[in-house]
Amino acid sequence: MARGRLRIYLGAAPGVGKTYAMLSEAHRRIERGTDCVVAFVEHHHRPRTEVMLHGLEQVPRRELTYRGSVFTEMDVDAVLARRPQVALVDELPHTNIPGSRNAKRWQDVEELLAAGIDVVSTVNIQHLESLGDVVESITGVRQQETVPDEVVRRADQIELVDMSPQALRRRMAHGNIYKPDKVDAALSNYFRPGNLTALRELALLWVADRVDEYLNEYRREHRVSTIWGSRERIVVGLTGGPEGRTLIRRAARLAEKGAGGEVLAVYISRSDGLTAASPKELAVQRTLVEDLGGTFHHVVGDDIPVALLDFARGVNATQIVLGVSRRRSWQYVFGPGVGATVARDSGPDLDVHLITHDEVGKGRGLPVTPGTRLGRSRVIWGWLVGVFGPVLLTWLLTSAAPDVGLANDMLLYLTLTVAAALLGGLFPALASAVVGSLLLNWYFTPPVHTLTIADPKNIVAIAIFVGVAVSVASVVDLAARRTHQAARLRAESEILSFLAGNVLRGETTLEALLERVRETFGMESAALLERTGETAPWTCAGSVGPEPARIPEDADVDVPVGDHMALSLRGRVLPAADRRVLAAFAAQAAVVLDRQRLQSEADRAKELAEGNRIRTALLAAVSHDLRTPLAGIKAAVTSLRSDDVEWSEQDQADLLEAIEEGADRLDHLVGNLLDMSRLQTGTVTPIVRESDLDEIVPMTLGGVPEDSVELDIPETLPMVHVDRGLLERAVANVVENAVKYSPPGERVLVSASALADRVELRVVDRGPGVPDEAKDRIFEPFQRYGDSPRGVGVGLGLAVARGFAEAIGGTLHAEDTPGGGLTMVLTVPTTPDRRPEQPEPSAATTS
Repeated sequence: MARGRLRIYLGAAPGVGKTYAMLSEAHRRIERGTDCVVAFVEHHHRPRTEVMLHGLEQVPRRELTYRGSVFTEMDVDAVLARRPQVALVDELPHTNIPGSRNAKRWQDVEELLAAGIDVVSTVNIQHLESLGDVVESITGVRQQETVPDEVVRRADQIELVDMSPQALRRRMAHGNIYKPDKVDAALSNYFRPGNLTALRELALLWVADRVDEYLNEYRREHRVSTIWGSRERIVVGLTGGPEGRTLIRRAARLAEKGAGGEVLAVYISRSDGLTAASPKELAVQRTLVEDLGGTFHHVVGDDIPVALLDFARGVNATQIVLGVSRRRSWQYVFGPGVGATVARDSGPDLDVHLITHDEVGKGRGLPVTPGTRLGRSRVIWGWLVGVFGPVLLTWLLTSAAPDVGLANDMLLYLTLTVAAALLGGLFPALASAVVGSLLLNWYFTPPVHTLTIADPKNIVAIAIFVGVAVSVASVVDLAARRTHQAARLRAESEILSFLAGNVLRGETTLEALLERVRETFGMESAALLERTGETAPWTCAGSVGPEPARIPEDADVDVPVGDHMALSLRGRVLPAADRRVLAAFAAQAAVVLDRQRLQSEADRAKELAEGNRIRTALLAAVSHDLRTPLAGIKAAVTSLRSDDVEWSEQDQADLLEAIEEGADRLDHLVGNLLDMSRLQTGTVTPIVRESDLDEIVPMTLGGVPEDSVELDIPETLPMVHVDRGLLERAVANVVENAVKYSPPGERVLVSASALADRVELRVVDRGPGVPDEAKDRIFEPFQRYGDSPRGVGVGLGLAVARGFAEAIGGTLHAEDTPGGGLTMVLTVPTTPDRRPEQPEPSAATTS
């Protein structure tokens, strides 16, 4: 049986029209004679979507009872029994009610596809598993219902249902997505323009990547080697020189001219490890590429033009950006250069840009290498020329030109010796001189075929030949050694300068410094070990890489830092020349560790100072704010106990009422002080369980006058997962604060709504409001905003409310009330496995 085909309508947010598009497709297929049924579609009471269901056959849903409530889910067995050609299944990431056939709806869809039934479904971009963290960072909402990316990627067709954020917000404001009581909360939270724009970009990029996969798969299947310019992909060839930054910026400007342009920077190193690149410069260029939205790639290849073109064709690039060669004019005798070769071999489907820069014609410099000075390949060629070259020359001279003359023979052998010196350095040249002198003596110096020299002049000539050969080899070797030393010292100075600058600016953490040590020296792991005394055990202050050394004896490289600290590396044994730089790294690591500890002590001192400030404010509150109600109580009691005054019943009632009010105020102030003390000491331990918000909120209104608060708490809200007592205290403090600042006759509105996996409680007042710069400050302890008189509180209510909200996993922040005033927004989590009785469309559910 052939597997069914899956078509998915992908959207950036709820309400863009995925379900509507799916139903429109169903009507089109029915008109063409296709057997199409609705297996499960959730219209969320949207009139236009509901109308589209008319004329479509709907498979009855399956009813399930869960925790005393009845829910409906797709009946997979009924759909399989009906066996249509096409089944419409909405909300692919949906989690089924416990007791269903499968845990997730996408698993139901897999069964339908396996049975040969085509499926049309819908998904929002925020429900893809791989994008969960990204979406949470954008919207602040963690998606609980997700679908594996692979399920969506396997779809035979993916169609993006797109809509601009402005159009979607207009649709929302017109009531076409949510009920009117949900619109304000959605527009001010999940459906903010920034959120919608970011989600839309995620959807567009994800679909673009999927299209790229389709294209690459097609090109592989049909063995298409030519480049298809579906979108601009610009490859930047980097040498590690300073001109790379200019090339990267130029490539970024070229990419901006075309929609969807992409920049890929590639650095090609030789397989023998030789490179003229500065690691510091490459790191800077990598950061620049990533900041401009491109990617950095490191490719190994001995033939740089071929490797560059292979990479460009492999990524389906359309353009290559290279810098004009830095070689001097005389160096072109060795070849046309990388740029000219790439331009010649690129073909008609790949454009090559040669960019001028400030380093043109200044020379490429010699490579900075950690091993041999001339490189392995050059040394091998030097030995071949030095040993086998004289043998081959001897054969040519004896067979083709036996009468050239001893002087000319010596010059030819000397030429080979010089060539061996230029290629391989001292030892190949010495070998060439020895082999050449022996061959000269045996074959060309009378008497021939003996090692005896008859003419003393020939002895002098051969001695001069050997001396010149050795001198030339020594000069070449010395020049290579000095160049290598200079380049190495320059690299060391750059590393040390960069290191010292970062440490002095405080930009490097211990882990980052150890990671740089590991990368610089090519080690597997690096660790900074310390101990308190000579016999004390070693402890690890910081480490990077797998299996770091726990004691210095286990390390391949151990650099002591003082008497009780050591930098230990594992991976390979370093040469002695590298230990100078490594010692500087070790010293800087100790400095970084000391700075981190000093910073930690400074933070603790700051905390102690903050504690002292709070204690000072507490003493001020006790000395003034608590004294005020005590003074009122004392005066009322003294008056009642006075024998020289006869109080009427009304007077006694007023005095007793004053005592009661003072005691209530005193109890409230002391309660807030104790709560803040618990929060400051971290002794608040929430007891979290399921609770109904419509039961909790009314109980928090005991401390405010009657008819001062208007409640709008729907009974259909999901259960919240909170500590009931802490939530009551938080809501009570927020409501009391709102009533305190509301104008006379204005009621405070307390409303609640569901928002994905959270419930949002909004306390709206029409008071004077708070400017934006003070919205966070009002949640600090002992803060009163505006001209609030002394004696009305110690300024702890909102601080305690936020502390309790965060303790139960919620948030509390302030917003402006449209038309004037302040709105406190308190969000709390819902029960993880609890859904509303009738799922209401929220800002994070799938449409």
